[in-house]
Amino acid sequence: MSDQNRSADDGQSRSVEEGQNRSAGSGSEGLRYLLVLSRPRFWLYLAGPVAVGVTYGIDAVSGLFTPVTVALACYFLVPANVFLYGVNDVFDADIDELNPKKEGREARWRGSRPVVAAVVASGALGLATLAITPRVAWPYLLGFLVLAVGYSAPPLRFKTTPFLDSLSNGLYALPGAAAYATVAGTHPPLAALAGAWLWTMGMHTFSAIPDIEPDRAAGIDTTATLLGEGRTYGYCFAAWTAAAVGFWLVDPRLGALLGVYPLFVAWVARSSISVDRAYWWFPALNTVVGTLLSMGGLWRVYPLWEALP
Repeated sequence: MSDQNRSADDGQSRSVEEGQNRSAGSGSEGLRYLLVLSRPRFWLYLAGPVAVGVTYGIDAVSGLFTPVTVALACYFLVPANVFLYGVNDVFDADIDELNPKKEGREARWRGSRPVVAAVVASGALGLATLAITPRVAWPYLLGFLVLAVGYSAPPLRFKTTPFLDSLSNGLYALPGAAAYATVAGTHPPLAALAGAWLWTMGMHTFSAIPDIEPDRAAGIDTTATLLGEGRTYGYCFAAWTAAAVGFWLVDPRLGALLGVYPLFVAWVARSSISVDRAYWWFPALNTVVGTLLSMGGLWRVYPLWEALP
C-alpha cells in the first residue's frame, strides 16, 4: 500500500471514529450506546442478587416491595451497570481495540462528554443510596462503589493483577448483601456471603477465558493468562465447589442448587464446546439459578402450599 493510500485510509478511519464519537453523545444514538455499554445481558448479575437478598431478608411478604427495595433494584438494574462498565471501558479503551468480543454484543469505548457525565452521575446515584438505607448496609454499598472503580482504574487496577482480579469481583455479591442488610437490619450470614463471593470469583475467572489471547497480546496479566485455559477451568471448579459448600452450610438445598456450577465447568472443560460460546450461556444459567434462589426465599415467608387452591 502506498503512503498516499495509507494516509487516506487513516484519515477515513479517523473521520469514522470521530463521527461515532459524536453520535455516541447525541440523542437517541447516545442512549443506544449507553445501553450497549451497560451490557444488558448482564444486568441481572447486579440486580439479581438484590432480589435474592431481599427475599431472604424479609420476614413477611409485605416487605418485598417497598420504596427502598424498589429503589435498590432499579439502581442495580441499570445505573450501577452504566457505572461499572463505563469505568471499565474508559480505562480499557486501548486494550479493547484487540478484543473480538467488542465487535458484536459489546461496544468499544466511544466516550463523549454526555457519556462520561452519565457514568459519573451513575456513580453519584450510588452514593445517594446511602441516604435511604440503614447504616448496616453502608459497608456493602460503599464496597461496591470502591471495587467498581478499583477493579479498572489506576492506581489499584485489580484486573491486571492475577488472583486480585478474581478476588475483587466479589463486588457482584455486595448488592445482595446490601439488600439483605437493608430489610433485615443485620448482616447476612457469613457462610452465605463467603459462598456468594466465591461464586463471583469463579464467574469472573470463567468469563476471562475467552480474553486470554487478547489480554496476552495487550500485555495484561490476569488469573486466566497466568494459569492458561486448562488450569483456569480447574480454578473455576474449585471456586464454585467452595461456593456450593458455603451455601450448603446455610441450607443443604442451596448448596445442591449451587452445585450446578462446578458440574457445568467440568462439562465445558471435557467437551468440544467452545468457551467463547459457553460464556454467552451464563446469563441464562444465572437467571434460572437466581430465580430458584429467590423462589426459595419467598417460600420461607409464603409457603408454596398456601398459594395453591
